[in-house]
Amino acid sequence: MSVVVLGVGGGIAAYKVCHVVRGLAEQGHEVHVVPTRAALEFVGRPTWEALSGHPVHTEVFDDVPSVEHVRLGERADLVLVAPATADLLARIAAGRGDDLLTTTILATTAPVVVAPAMHTAMWLNAATQDNVATLRRRGIVVKDPADGRLTGPDNGPGRLPEAAELVDLARTVLADPSCATAMASRDLAGRRLVVSAGGTREAIDPVRYLGNSSSGRMGLAIASQAADRGADVTLVAAHLEVPVPSGMRVVPVTSTEDLAAAMDAEAPTADAVVMAVAAADFAPEPAGTKIKKHEGTDAVGDTMSLPLTQTPDVLARICAHPVPGRVVVGFAAETAPDRAELLDLAVAKLSRKGCDLLVVNDVSAGKVFGRADTDVTLVRQQGPGRRVIGSKSQAATAILDEIHSLLAN
Repeated sequence: MSVVVLGVGGGIAAYKVCHVVRGLAEQGHEVHVVPTRAALEFVGRPTWEALSGHPVHTEVFDDVPSVEHVRLGERADLVLVAPATADLLARIAAGRGDDLLTTTILATTAPVVVAPAMHTAMWLNAATQDNVATLRRRGIVVKDPADGRLTGPDNGPGRLPEAAELVDLARTVLADPSCATAMASRDLAGRRLVVSAGGTREAIDPVRYLGNSSSGRMGLAIASQAADRGADVTLVAAHLEVPVPSGMRVVPVTSTEDLAAAMDAEAPTADAVVMAVAAADFAPEPAGTKIKKHEGTDAVGDTMSLPLTQTPDVLARICAHPVPGRVVVGFAAETAPDRAELLDLAVAKLSRKGCDLLVVNDVSAGKVFGRADTDVTLVRQQGPGRRVIGSKSQAATAILDEIHSLLAN
């Protein structure tokens, strides 16, 4: 069980953090909430104590005998601050220690992640941006705020990302603290990544389609982490089962033909293309009206034929038009009787497609599709490499590390 210190700043978005506490606790983490004085004006102490199951302190002098600020900092596996107001960012950047939260941050050696939330003008102010740059230079992860409706009628960057996104970010850093260094340093800044995710649907008639079981979780994990590492991310999204994280442009698609057209437009200017989408290999000729039960059936009336034609091989098409310096990552969801054959299939597909990296996983008996965890192996031209068994966020970290390495070389 990991210990998470959850700092809460004094902003209206503090109410969202109640769901972060619950989400972290449901994952089995020990959560200690440390609100600022102003945060208690928005959500009271009893709420934080009830959700976390631990006493809540705000001031350094609340529990002097236990030296709470040092004890919490030493025990923490992660310090997550949300929402981080402009004032709180400034105090952390200045190295202030005027309440329990700021002193805990000074005392800890654990990764520190802050999620700012404030009015757009305050976020874009030069002083705030300087403070953010200072925090990142010191190794603190600053997650860019979401863009959308703010308090009152205003819209723009400054919203706190949704609770599920913050819980997933915490899980990612707890699983692999080294990824916090990549996020803080923005090691993919200046790079443009195009990530496809989800599963295509091929129309049979106006109400039916052929599809697959992909949820889009793997592609979204990659896109979200890439944005956190500073990349300019375009997500080509086909029927996702989970919400799209903040910080990226979204291009929605339906069929494999739509996917091919979108990638034709987006891939030529990308530094890296990640084809995590599950695209249909075959599609029917869609009927203009709903097919009735009696139409197309045999004499017995219990079967019908549905001719299928091959769809474009989007990954192969991208690889057939190489761009100097661009990295192309493919995915192979295979069914194999053992790991040796799985890797043989992957090596053959990598050679056939011509991509730089192939991520292979065994989907026999529903092992991966739609689940939070995965088992993937990264295959380069030199052969099978790193294997990741764990969350899709952990797999995303490994994939992005490979992309970073390939781009650097």
